[in-house]
Amino acid sequence: MNESLHSPQRHLIELRMAHADLDQLIDAAGGQGSVDELALKRLKKRRLVLRDQISQLEAELSPPEKA
Repeated sequence: MNESLHSPQRHLIELRMAHADLDQLIDAAGGQGSVDELALKRLKKRRLVLRDQISQLEAELSPPEKA
């Protein structure tokens, strides 16, 4: 059971959920009249980091394609 809590697939799901949460926060902040631009930039940067982590983990989990 402990192995499934720390599996790469579970970590990938958690990263995707965090990315989706940031998407919602960024969309909500963008819809407001007065936006803290620095906070918005930080959220977007964090979202990019998560996207890179997701891509890297997906590449590690997927089998290499045959040439």
